Amino acid sequence: MKPGKSGIQRIIDATGYSWKGIQAAWKNEAAFRQESLLLLAGVLISCFLPVSILEQAALIGSLILLIIVELLNSAVEAAIDRIGDEHHELSGRAKDMGSAAVFFALVLAAVIWISVIYNAVVVR
Repeated sequence: MKPGKSGIQRIIDATGYSWKGIQAAWKNEAAFRQESLLLLAGVLISCFLPVSILEQAALIGSLILLIIVELLNSAVEAAIDRIGDEHHELSGRAKDMGSAAVFFALVLAAVIWISVIYNAVVVR
């Protein structure tokens, strides 16, 4: 185990680093801002849908997963951009894979939202 802070101070520090990461993503990443607003809208909309608490959790959870994947994709892009501006096949591949991960998180969220709403409105 590496030396450093432990206990409550470690939790406080980690929370501060997380907040800095959220602020950096909000300031520098348009996709993060758009997906955060989508999350906010999704939470509000899910409160008015005739769905169970588990369905509501799936709706909101799918959007939180999208935010998580977007943050990881942005982190990969920032690290690669830090290395240099010249094109490198591996850098391009890493960025493309991060983008693909975001795409699949969006597809998953869409499938969940469509399925739950269809079930709530048409099937019930």
